[in-house]
Amino acid sequence: MKILVLPGDGIGPEIVAAGLRVLESVNEARGLGLTFEHDDVGFASLKKHGTTFREELLDRARTFDGAILGPQDNLNYPPPEEGGVNISARFRIGLDLYANARPARTRPGVAKGKEGLDLVVMRELTEGFYADRNLYMGTGEFMPTPDIAMSMRKVTAKGCERIARAAFELAMKRRKKVTAVNKINVMKMTDGLYMEQVYKVAKEFPEVELDDVLIDAMTAYLVRDPSRFDVVLATNMYGDILSDLASELSGSLGLAGSTMASEDLCFAQAQHGSAPDIEGQDKANPTSLIHSISMLLTWLAEKHGRDDLHEAAKAIDAAVDEALSKPETRTADLGGPLGTKAFADKVIELLG
Repeated sequence: MKILVLPGDGIGPEIVAAGLRVLESVNEARGLGLTFEHDDVGFASLKKHGTTFREELLDRARTFDGAILGPQDNLNYPPPEEGGVNISARFRIGLDLYANARPARTRPGVAKGKEGLDLVVMRELTEGFYADRNLYMGTGEFMPTPDIAMSMRKVTAKGCERIARAAFELAMKRRKKVTAVNKINVMKMTDGLYMEQVYKVAKEFPEVELDDVLIDAMTAYLVRDPSRFDVVLATNMYGDILSDLASELSGSLGLAGSTMASEDLCFAQAQHGSAPDIEGQDKANPTSLIHSISMLLTWLAEKHGRDDLHEAAKAIDAAVDEALSKPETRTADLGGPLGTKAFADKVIELLG
């Protein structure tokens, strides 16, 4: 199996290198048969090619079984006409990576973690409020006059149906509960269409309990008692916000794994940003990217029927949990002494 590696910006090269070392360790020890190829995106690509994202990367990515994508510094990219392309958005639309799985759970010993938290946010990635990706041509954000700015939200039956199905299928592997987040009391047509598809899919999964909660109430419930949630289903922007909240409640955004997938391809991608303020200082917590890589292995295992990939993913997660369980083997953001490289070293050591 071939994995495409795209380091990205800021702390991206550091955490991708750390995660890749962990993956290479289990690959060699367990004979997984994974091979790796690197390419440039972000500022490295802008310097070499005049754009943060080369269109040929879409075709190249299709020839791989999976990919590892580092964080991007979209805020500081030049305008699109000067080569500043949103990399994640381009991959998501170009490869139809519609399903974003973002787990959050309390780990033993991480003091800031909210007790009983163990959920997955299943977020739709290709439409919704994200104006840079919801139209065929142009964006959903525009200014008819200099003092008026407008934005459109796109919600399709197909998009809602397939992300709902992904959520219910995941719930069947977990605790069999889906919470569909919406604001149907205000956005009656768009969230109305979304909930219509959710209830339609729910009929195919009678074993799964379905609850629906308004987005504003959901933030309060998540802080008050996160243990009540299993799979949280959400459209694009709601899912983005809720997953960051859930991850911080788990102890740190640096712990949050993430994958974005189509039916045919999966990307491992840290949930957090590029943190340029600590770039090159060996301070970044690589846990998010390492966990994302284990999620990629699980996705590949299920797609290709590979039990060895399942076992490798579980071994990585167990090693990370063991490292995080002790203050002396945590990174600085969690009160520990280790840097990025040293934490990866410890995980590899625990993997044996």
